[in-house]
Amino acid sequence: MASHGIEIKNLYKIFGQNGRDYIDAVHQGMSKSELIEKHGHVLGLKDINISMPAGSITVVMGLSGSGKSTLIRHINRLIEPTSGELIYDGADICQMNETALRDFRRHKTAMVFQKFALLPHRTVLENTVYGLDIQGVARAESTQKAQRWIDRVGLSGFEDRYPNQLSGGMQQRVGLARALTNDADILLMDEAYSALDPLIRVDMQSVLLEIQAELKKTVVFITHDLDEALRLGDKIAILRDGQMIQQGTGQDIVLNPADDYISAFVKEVNRGRVIRLETIMRALGPGLGPEGLPLPGTMTLENAAKEMTSANQTTAHVIDQAGKPVGSVDLQGIIAAMVTPTSHKSARMAAE
Repeated sequence: MASHGIEIKNLYKIFGQNGRDYIDAVHQGMSKSELIEKHGHVLGLKDINISMPAGSITVVMGLSGSGKSTLIRHINRLIEPTSGELIYDGADICQMNETALRDFRRHKTAMVFQKFALLPHRTVLENTVYGLDIQGVARAESTQKAQRWIDRVGLSGFEDRYPNQLSGGMQQRVGLARALTNDADILLMDEAYSALDPLIRVDMQSVLLEIQAELKKTVVFITHDLDEALRLGDKIAILRDGQMIQQGTGQDIVLNPADDYISAFVKEVNRGRVIRLETIMRALGPGLGPEGLPLPGTMTLENAAKEMTSANQTTAHVIDQAGKPVGSVDLQGIIAAMVTPTSHKSARMAAE
């Protein structure tokens, strides 16, 4: 079971011979373009601070070149930071010596790549046990573990196939089974589903969510796709040009985009599938009893509208996890919240 989150503090990555020399200049506002034009160094990450809670999925999203793949590769130190800290289980990954780092990579992290990164000359089963082979686990034990995850990701019967005999979606299932067989606390998924067809992609998202509900790993998932981020992320962090623009729950980001860049992202979102009843409900006034259908606060607007319509009800009361009434909603309000995108400007004006 994962028991530790990851804390990233003041992380900088400047690519080039003397990256450290330019941290102060970047901190004081030197732009990415000035850094490259004047000094021939590339700003990869600028002062990243993010808390990735234990046992949950943190999605890091942004367009290509935003720094998201650079960020995930710092977590297992495939890329050396220029400065900053990455704290896991009380230790700073950036300060680990070679032995500690090797141990951390082998036992604490597993990675799932966009291009699958399977070994072509090894079968599905042999690819799945690969991480345990490196750890020196006995074959009988590793095969048993691997078989469990091969079954769980839906590949029973394919154990003796080679990667080139499998579709992209099946190859990605092998990648996931291999990562899970390793039994690492931290699962790093770098654009893991980006190369897959849309339907297979949704299928793989479901597989991940089901497994995560059981295992509660600390998952860091990189994507450029907002729908994927909203479906998977307990927390979402949005990067642009190596900087953190906004982080929070999917609700936070859709309802209160931090700037025009994020507003443009969230404009196309199906709000009915993201926003929850607890976000839009009215508090129950004094002396007012609950009316209409009882619906959980965590239910999405789309599902609430379906439930109310099929029950022929226009009002509902919202209940918390203990079943206690905490608010009320009506169908008209639900539909309005589903179709009215609030631009960050109007939201900000309302807040002021």
